[in-house]
Parts: sequence; structure tokens; C-alpha cells
Amino acid sequence: MYRFLLTPRWWGINVFAVLAIPVCIFMGSWQLSRFEDRVDSHRQQEDRSARAKTAAARPLERLLPVDQVTSGRQASARGHYDTGHQLLVPGRTLKDKHGERQGFYVLTLLRTDGGKALPVVRGWLPGDAGSRADTAKVPAPPKGEVTVTGALQASESQGSDGVPGAGGPAPGRLAMISAASLVNIVPYDVYDAWITLTDTQAPLRAVPPAAAEGSGLDLKAFQNLGYTGEWFVFAGFVVFMWFRLFRRETEAARDAALGIGVEGAAKLEGAAGPEGGVVPEGAVVPEGGVGAAGREAAGPGGDGRGEGQDEGSGGGRGEAARAGKA
Repeated sequence: MYRFLLTPRWWGINVFAVLAIPVCIFMGSWQLSRFEDRVDSHRQQEDRSARAKTAAARPLERLLPVDQVTSGRQASARGHYDTGHQLLVPGRTLKDKHGERQGFYVLTLLRTDGGKALPVVRGWLPGDAGSRADTAKVPAPPKGEVTVTGALQASESQGSDGVPGAGGPAPGRLAMISAASLVNIVPYDVYDAWITLTDTQAPLRAVPPAAAEGSGLDLKAFQNLGYTGEWFVFAGFVVFMWFRLFRRETEAARDAALGIGVEGAAKLEGAAGPEGGVVPEGAVVPEGGVGAAGREAAGPGGDGRGEGQDEGSGGGRGEAARAGKA
């Protein structure tokens, strides 16, 4: 009954199932491990952020380049603000007691003693960066040499929160805080990092540091979790389809052995012949060998002969008798 498993078609099905199931399980386990790594990284980042709030600030040069370990650490730098290149970063939201509010960052470049400039987000204001009434509330940066302290952040990219997907900023505004965006605006080198001040001037509000890229429970983390479920579903689907095909083939083989179905009907038709004169083995034959049609033709007498047959026989005997007398 199971000889069909040795056919080339089933060899192909079995090889595919044997290879596909482990691959699906491996990919699902890998995606799950990626999600768990992101969860662990998120917890570590939260712990580092909590410690960074109470830790002493370190010089900027010692924390560069920015990575998952140094992101959010308190950094300090000394220099003077370039008041001629103060920029507004529109479209940024901040949570307060009223919920999330739309506003803009106030960014000023700090010319350090080393010659490079450090982008410093001095704070956040609610409102529209294109409104004169809202921008008039921005306080002027301190003059002279200052020492700034704030949370170190990596340069933003197109996938960062708050960064618009397309469209260039208006003059005096900046869409993305990065050295690549500032290189065409200012005539000097810029650090590939920025800081957000802990202590701000009123009415500016401090901007909390963002989690390092790849360390938070962002959309990519939940995509890994979704892919995990998909791969395991694929593995279950392969098993389900294999058993479904196996069951169908088994039932077809059983029906063919019992003479049921298309193959069985073909065998019976070949055994009976074109006129149906051969009775298949196992068929029930009525007693006397007379079918329903014969019984109907026999009539009340039940001798199995029709009226036409009796009349034909009688007529034949009369003609033979007359011929003898003659």
C-alpha cells in the first residue's frame, strides 16, 4: 500500500520536507535570538542611562566615537558658542504633563579649543519653528568661553525618530542632527556627535537622551519577533501538507485495491466486456439467473417466456404439421 513512497515524485516531496523543516526551525530560532538580544541590549542601555545621570561628566574626546556603551554618557566640552550659526530643528515632540507636544530643538554650535565644532542642543520649545512669535522666545546663547555638560548622542540618520523622510529644511533650520548635514552649512569641521544639555536656560526644556541605535525595543525588534512566528508557521505548514498528501495517496491506494474509484471502475469495466456479459467476481446473482427484465417479460406464468415467444413457437409447429400431411 505504501509503495508510492518509493516513486520519484515522493522522493522529491520527502527530500523537500526533510530539508525545509530544519531550515524553518533554524531561521525561527535565529530571529528569536535577535529579539532577545535587543531586549537585553535595551535593559543594559536603561541601566547605563540611569548610571549616567549620576556619574561625573568626562571630557568629550575620551568618549568618542559614540557607540552603544558611550551613548547617553555625560560629556563635557569647553569653547564658545557660534551665535552666527544657531539653527532650529523643527518637528520634534516632547512629553510633558499634558502629553506629547510638537515643538523644535534649539541647536547652537560650540567652537571648541581643538578647532572643531560640537553641535549642542540647548533645549526644546513648543510651537512652530516657522512662526516668529514662537522663535522670538528662544533665549540668546551665553557669550564668552563656556563649559557645557550634557548627554552624548550619536549623529542622526534617516531612520532616527523625528527625522523627516524627505524634503530639505528652510534657511536657519536643520532636519537631521549630523555632521553630514552641517558640513555644508558651517565653514569648519564638526564632530560626528552631539550633546543635549542637562541644565537649560528658561523657557527652554531639556531634551532627554535617546537610546542608542539598535539597543531599544523599536520596530525592528518587533519585526524579529514577527519573523520568528512566521518561520515556525512555515515549518508547521510543511508538516501539515506532507501528512495531507500522504493521507490522500494512502486512501487512493486503498480504494484502488478494493476496486473503488476511477482505477477500480476501469478494472471492472474491462472484466465485464463491452456488452456486460461477464459478471464480476463477488457480484450477487438472483436465484434462477433471471434478472428484473426477464421477470417482467415472463408475465403471470412465471416461466420466463414472453407472449411473443409462445405465439412464435405455436405458429412454427402448425406449419410443420400441415407440411407432413401434404
